Formats: sequence, C-alpha cells, structure tokens
Amino acid sequence: MSKSTVAILRTQPATVRADYHRLMNLAGYRDVIDPALDTALKINISWHFFYPAASTTPWQLDGVIHGMLADGYTKDKIHGCHNRTVVIDSKLGERENKQIDVLEAYGLRNIHLYEGEEWIDIREAVGDLTKQFTCLRDVYPRGFSIPRRFIGENIIHLPTVKTHVFTTTTGAMKNAFGGLLNEHRHWTHPVIHETLVDLLMIQKKIHPGLFAVMDGTFAGDGPGPRCMIPHPKNILLASADQVAIDAVAARLMGFDPLADCKYIRLAHDAGLGCGDTRDIAIVGDTAALDEPWDFVGPYSKMTFASRMQHKIYWGPLKGPVEWSLKTWLAPWAYIASVLYHDWYWYPRNSKKTMRECLNSPWGRLFEEWGKVQATDDGFEGLPDTPPELRRDFIHFIPQMLRVLGSSIVNAPEFGHRKKKK
Repeated sequence: MSKSTVAILRTQPATVRADYHRLMNLAGYRDVIDPALDTALKINISWHFFYPAASTTPWQLDGVIHGMLADGYTKDKIHGCHNRTVVIDSKLGERENKQIDVLEAYGLRNIHLYEGEEWIDIREAVGDLTKQFTCLRDVYPRGFSIPRRFIGENIIHLPTVKTHVFTTTTGAMKNAFGGLLNEHRHWTHPVIHETLVDLLMIQKKIHPGLFAVMDGTFAGDGPGPRCMIPHPKNILLASADQVAIDAVAARLMGFDPLADCKYIRLAHDAGLGCGDTRDIAIVGDTAALDEPWDFVGPYSKMTFASRMQHKIYWGPLKGPVEWSLKTWLAPWAYIASVLYHDWYWYPRNSKKTMRECLNSPWGRLFEEWGKVQATDDGFEGLPDTPPELRRDFIHFIPQMLRVLGSSIVNAPEFGHRKKKK
C-alpha cells in the first residue's frame, strides 16, 4: 500500500499562484479530482469579519482555481460552496474575506447550501454505513440530513492552519462539519472528535474525489477558531489524505498529532488516513518541518466564552445547562456568542492582535486585493505601508445588528416551531 502524501511549500505573494499550482500537483490532486465531475471548493468562514488565519484567504481560493484552470479543468465544473451557522453570517463573511471577489472574477458559481439546495436523510445517502458510525446515531437518533448535491461530486476543502478550543487543532477534517450537518451541530460538541471521524466516513462514501488545500500564510495560535493570535508563516499544505494533512499541520504547530489531537488518532486507528507523520510521504520544502512554531495551543489562555463552553460540554455546567441547548431555549447560547465575539472581543482586541499580520506582505495583499498586478506567478506592486483597516465599534454596528438578528431568526429551534404550526 502506497504512503499518504502531503505537499508543503514556502510561499510569498509574488509567487503564491505558481506555488499553489505546484503544491497541488506535488500532492497528486489530478489523480483524485476527476475533471469530468463537478468539484465543490468548500470555503471556510470561521468568522464573518476578516481575521487572519480564521477563514479561507482570497489568494488561497484564487490559487486553487487558477491552478485548476491551467491544468485543463473547466469553469462550468467548479463552484464555491458555503454552509451557514446561526452565529456566522456566510454572506457577510464572503464579502469581508473577499472570497466572493475571487469567484466573481473567475465567473464561477457560488452555492450556499441553505438556499434552494435539497438535503436528504443520511440513511438514504449512505445506507448501511450508518451502522458503523461511532457517535452520530446516538447524537441524532432520528437521523440527520446532508446535501444531495454532495453525492457524486468532488470536494476540495480550503481550511487554514489554526488551533481550536474543542479539538486542539482544526483543518481539513473539521472543514466538513458545517457542510454535512445541517442543524443542531452543537449537539455533537461533547463528542466532537468522534463526530469528525463519522463525517470523514461519510465523505469517503459520497465524494468520488476528496482533497484538501490548507493555507498557512497566516496561522492562528490560541483559543481558536476565532480569538487567536495570528502569525505570518508563509506555508502551504495539500493532500488527498484529510487525516495526514491535519497531522502535518499539527506537527508544524508543535503538537504530537496522535497524542494531542484525539480526532486524528481516532481516524488513524479507524484506517481513514494516516496520522503518524513518520509514515507520511512529505514532499516539497520539507525543511520547513524542522522549524517548529511552538504554539502554546488553545487551552493556556482561553477566553471567557471558551471557558464557559468547556464547562458546559465537559465540566460542572454540563448537567444544569447543557440540556437547554437541545430545547427551544438554545438561542440564548447563539445570542451570547454573537454578543461576546462580535460586540465585545473583536472591537476590543482585533486591532492589537492583528498588527503583526497587517504589517506583513500578506496584510498589504489583502487590503489591496483586486488592485495589485496579478501575474501567472502571483501578485506584484504591493504598497510599502501597512493597511489601516477600520476596527472600531461604531464601524461594525450595522453588521453586528444584522448578525444578532439573524442568529435569532435562523435559530433551528424557532424554525422547527414554525414548521409545526
């Protein structure tokens, strides 16, 4: 049996397009992504506001599309793909993170899975595979739904390198979370590691081609996937093995994938991929692995919100509070999350925590996206001065009000009550 391959490359704005193209081919994407089939580019939006390392970067999305078109893939077979959560506004996020700018520049379809897409019962989608689930049958005894369009189409995940307060690190495997679970995803948090294993089983069943391209030009350390300290790291990763790419990313961040990341170990033990970096064929700029980042991880300096989440799902508040998240009372948690992250943490902290990234060439590229000269290799003519992105409270009030209202209106608990009426 051949080894799983993970490609790793160093990059810079002037060469990032060519680097993404080379990266994908080093990882053998054309061996798994059939050009005759539709391919979904699963965009990651962990925060609707721009925050380095939290979401798919515009040059990541651009580099993948540019590379695919250079290799003969056609625009009519590629589309952007978004999920929705009650606390993250994907429409706002695709604008703030400039992902929609990329899709429109290439003339690609942009599919939001909650708008006009059919969702079908998991038992209809994968049959007896449900009997092999480690936890989802218990979490959703009545079943759950997945998008019908996913069945028979390729998917390329576009995560970023970052830590996570539930799973230590997050990447390719967790990027499937929002797209495959339509509602009540928070019910899986107490068994989040097992959930990611079940979701990977589903993906291997329904997708003829499964690939991941991970952006580490910015990488986030701390209580992610939002309230992190981001750092410019100039690294790109790609692989057809979702477990292997997450394992290599974890190693870069300074973690032992099998010891520190339960979801990687469980997937490795289940034979869904390789989580042991000693058994992975790592190609490209392999010397980058010898430059450990020594991230402190998500647990040493947790935010108030992340501490409360841990107490609710795994600590002393589990008994008295967690039950409410499975009733019509659940929207209290959505409102609390929006108020804390959007109304408090982001206006108060983001300007300081983003300073290093905004001062980097990537920060200047983000600010000038669509204005700088694009070549087949990358982007030239970046300004010498860092951008002055507005991060004051007043500036974000309209967006924050919209997200807060959306978290209430789109709460699945209220939706179910409306359907019953």
